[in-house]
Amino acid sequence: MSLRADLFCRVVDNYGDIGVCWRLARRLAQGKGWRMRLWVDDLRAFARIQPGIDPVAARQRHDGIEIIHWQDAAPVPLPAPGDVVIEAFACDPPAEFVDAMRAATAGSPHDADASASPIWINLEYLSAEDWVESFHTLSSQRADGLVKYFFFPGFTPATGGLLREPGLAAERDALQASRESQNDFLRRLGLDETALAMHRQGARVLSLFCYPGAPADILAQALRRRPDPTLALVPEGVAPGLDEQAGEALRIARVPFVAQPDFDRLLWCADLNFVRGEDSFVRATWAARPLVWQIYPQDGNTHLEKLQAWLARYPAPETARALARAWNKGTRDRDAAAPGLPQAPGLADALEAALAEPAWGAWQAAAHAWDAEQASGPDLADNLAIFCAEKLKTR
Repeated sequence: MSLRADLFCRVVDNYGDIGVCWRLARRLAQGKGWRMRLWVDDLRAFARIQPGIDPVAARQRHDGIEIIHWQDAAPVPLPAPGDVVIEAFACDPPAEFVDAMRAATAGSPHDADASASPIWINLEYLSAEDWVESFHTLSSQRADGLVKYFFFPGFTPATGGLLREPGLAAERDALQASRESQNDFLRRLGLDETALAMHRQGARVLSLFCYPGAPADILAQALRRRPDPTLALVPEGVAPGLDEQAGEALRIARVPFVAQPDFDRLLWCADLNFVRGEDSFVRATWAARPLVWQIYPQDGNTHLEKLQAWLARYPAPETARALARAWNKGTRDRDAAAPGLPQAPGLADALEAALAEPAWGAWQAAAHAWDAEQASGPDLADNLAIFCAEKLKTR
């Protein structure tokens, strides 16, 4: 069913919000044949993860998707709402657009494109908490007659699932089976010959994508003290100053921000992925490799409750879960932290325990099991398309 859809995205978490929205837009356009229109308020962040995006264009097309720079002033003329309107993470479409949705609901004679009420969906944040299942697909009737549905990504069949493209596992397995192909890919990312030689010789490869307050320096110090070598792949601008922590057993290779398919490949090349937010966390799941998730820090440490909810589902050994807890408890507000205060107590010991055998082998097996479990059902785009098709039948 070819539907017209508007997807609204406000960039709050630099790359996570637009990362999720861009993947969803492409998945629905290329996988479901939907005619997608993506509204984005920060095109510069978008351009960093998708080459070819013009950061100043009011309107443009890329990969067959119309992209509108979402600004305070609504575009003139205002496009008619699509069959489906998706607001990512409760970002609230512009008032003028909501008025147009209301006019479409009423069958306004002034709008030749007006049809029945658009299916209005609030795509929520990813969470493993139990209450998500009860709220998934619930509707909210507004005073103006419009209805909004809450759609929750999640880890169980009673939620919307996770974004995943067809054929992803086969592509991943092919790259992970070839050390030579991995080396060629890392060379294209700009790694020098010393780093590539470490990779060829079997050094542990670790990718690090974290928030500014992460205890990355403590992690690096612990890796530097280990007897086995580590090659750390770190995007430019992430964990500034980390390069000073490099040593004989730890080489830090800076990599550029890349398009999303190449970010997936970066995760596939790593033996252990430290990821943040939502988009990179889901992609690390599909890497089928051990991962440590840094959740976006929230006031009152409520993010730690979300972490624990996920860890209760993640089948890794306790050593891996302890490392994730230490990593997140070590996260602080960099601007508010007093210099010299100890960070992440227990992180070094937790890392050592998680990397020691037999815990490391058990964690690797758990990562494969976690990937297989999450890939066993429909993905988020499949579930969203099914939901919208069912609603269209009844309107």
